[in-house]
Amino acid sequence: MPVQKPGVKPADPRFSSGPCSKRPGWTLDALAGAALGRSHRSPAGKAKLKEAIDLTREVLRVPASHRIAIVPASDTGAVEMALWSLIGARGVDVAAWESFSADWVTDIIEQLKPGAARSFVAPFGELPDLSKIDFDNDFVFAWNGTTAGVRVPNADFIPADRKGLTICDATSAAFAQPLDFDKLDVVTYSWQKVMGGEAAHGMLILSPRAVERLESYTPAWPLPKIFRLTKNGKLIESIFEGDTINTPSMLCVEDYLDTLKWAKSIGGLDALFARANANAKVVHDWVEKTPWFTHLAQDPATRSNTGVCLVFADPAVAALPRAEQSALAARIVGLIEKEGAGFDFGAYRDAPPGLRIWCGATVEASDVAALTQWIDWAYAEAAAQAAKAA
Repeated sequence: MPVQKPGVKPADPRFSSGPCSKRPGWTLDALAGAALGRSHRSPAGKAKLKEAIDLTREVLRVPASHRIAIVPASDTGAVEMALWSLIGARGVDVAAWESFSADWVTDIIEQLKPGAARSFVAPFGELPDLSKIDFDNDFVFAWNGTTAGVRVPNADFIPADRKGLTICDATSAAFAQPLDFDKLDVVTYSWQKVMGGEAAHGMLILSPRAVERLESYTPAWPLPKIFRLTKNGKLIESIFEGDTINTPSMLCVEDYLDTLKWAKSIGGLDALFARANANAKVVHDWVEKTPWFTHLAQDPATRSNTGVCLVFADPAVAALPRAEQSALAARIVGLIEKEGAGFDFGAYRDAPPGLRIWCGATVEASDVAALTQWIDWAYAEAAAQAAKAA
């Protein structure tokens, strides 16, 4: 049955899972105060970088005991820095349930090869059995699976008296989901996710336990300069005060500062949580009444409120070969992009065919609601095209 084309488009049709949409009301004027043409080591440059670290601590509610650093190469660089610098002192357990955390399995098991290493891998849409993790070992995991829409509900599974370190890739969770810093020894994320900042810069947050490891353990492998956090067995404290290892973009720094100040202006971390939850609820409520799509994460407790991943619900479509499902999803996205009603919300290439709608805090719930109407229309159009071709 044909579906009428919606009369309203999202005010902001950007639903990419990274780089994510800019905060509401953002314009280039937000970057007017950038320290352009200044050295990042100048007083002006260092002041900007230190402000970014201080505002991160305030908005994200990072304990005073934890160090915060701005590092190169986005979240990937921050995770790699942690793995190369910390892994090997103990056995390692690493969990994966989507594409990027699977990369950490590869890095640990096949590249670093620290010795006693175990992987716990679940298919897209599920969590591995976290009760099997040995916390005498170090533990590496992603809080929120960016390409699967599956997250850990909380940190209750991590014991307070653990002997190993917990290394958490939180890039699509930070600022949208509560992070228990008492249970996390290393936290990483990038500016381009929930805060809608620019890419290429990562954040590395270390607990006192992680610092102690850095100062008491030397990895068996050589460390590239870009990963070095210690000198003569001591933490390089200046890195955590804004003296970055390599040259950051001061334009990107200014943009990150703008996002943090916006977060403060709307009520801080709780307001960011509320916005992401409201956006995700729009999708959840729509899924409940649509026959076209269902959640990839079947357990409501593990469903992400940022990258919400959907797969085909119609049994006839779900039974099609992967290539045909992928083609259908691409047609749906293509029809909507052609109308200018939504961009970049297709499933990640390694994930089951379907959609991935970014619902982070910079997105407006009204725009998500408008997008769902366009998906209804595009699904009907794509199905009609397929029937006509057959």
